Amino acid sequence: MKKRFVVACCLLCISLLSAPVSFAAAGAIRIGGLFAVTGPAAFLGEPERNSAKMVVDEINAAGGIKGRKLELVTYDTAGDATKAVQLATKLIRDDKVVAIIGPSTTGESMAVIPVAEKEQIPLISCSAGIKITDPLKKWIFKTAQNDTLAVGRIFEQLQKQKLTKVSILTVSDGFGSSGREQLKAQAATFGIAIVSDDTYSPKDTDMTSQLTKIRGIKPDVIICWGTNPGPAVIAKNAKQLGLKIPLYMSHGVSSKKFIDLAGDAAEGIRLPSGKVLVADVLPASDPQKKSLLAFVKDYQNHFKTEGDHFGGHAWDAVMLLKGAFENGANTPAAVRDQLEKTKQFHGIGGTFNYSSHDHAGLGKEAFVLVEVKNKDWVIVK
Repeated sequence: MKKRFVVACCLLCISLLSAPVSFAAAGAIRIGGLFAVTGPAAFLGEPERNSAKMVVDEINAAGGIKGRKLELVTYDTAGDATKAVQLATKLIRDDKVVAIIGPSTTGESMAVIPVAEKEQIPLISCSAGIKITDPLKKWIFKTAQNDTLAVGRIFEQLQKQKLTKVSILTVSDGFGSSGREQLKAQAATFGIAIVSDDTYSPKDTDMTSQLTKIRGIKPDVIICWGTNPGPAVIAKNAKQLGLKIPLYMSHGVSSKKFIDLAGDAAEGIRLPSGKVLVADVLPASDPQKKSLLAFVKDYQNHFKTEGDHFGGHAWDAVMLLKGAFENGANTPAAVRDQLEKTKQFHGIGGTFNYSSHDHAGLGKEAFVLVEVKNKDWVIVK
């Protein structure tokens, strides 16, 4: 009898250890967050972390989800891909999260994807690189608008203005490399010629040499693809050189932080952005307007600064998970399945429609073209 009891206990332990993570009978619903709160990408990670915490606290204050509280476990990756992989593993194996939000950058996200896929945990990236979800990966979703859509929005404007000669200057990291690929891949479709193709390092503090070379080529437009602080440096260098060539940036700098960093050199710069930067001037008929205004006001009340494009990525991720939980998902697999069924979710980044063949979920209407005027953003008509 004693031997049978021991065997039975061992078998029970094995079955519990091998069972999928579930919060059906647990207390709080635990989700993880990987954000670059410090380091060069802090302008992304800090508002993402703040927004995720803000919305989780508000969900809990309202009674949670079907009476269950959310528990958010976050770690600072400092923008380091190796650290992000280590922390993703910790979230899954030690913290037993049912889903992960983040990381903040494309490079980190690409590094973490194999971990999420192997461990079969839903990951909702806050990064823009198209390769995060294309080709499709079973457990990977994203809330940041794809760079392919951003490139298309810029090229549509250039085509409209009959500007055909473009010089590109891209940062040599995951985000910049993905944007560079898209700029080169889509150019011919819009009748655009890439007349020069230069890069800069994320740690570079002066891009005068690249811009001097570009000045000699005399393109119609310069497109810079990167995240702060590099693009702000390029804006300042362009102003110092007296360049009169129109300068476009990527959505990687679509926040007030870019204007603060670039100062007067930001004036006149254009870029594609999510609608949150111009929420107050959107027509009342825009399906996102209600969510956008609520988010901007809420973030302002909590953190004494405006909610931005980047914080919105984490807001969307938490709300998408909330929807999955409300629809009865109680394992990572069920969460994944419910995320894939999401339709017409009017979030901060756009209106999301995921499917079995699309884990990015956004169309080109998620972007508007904005311009810096008088140290603020306005919509380009």
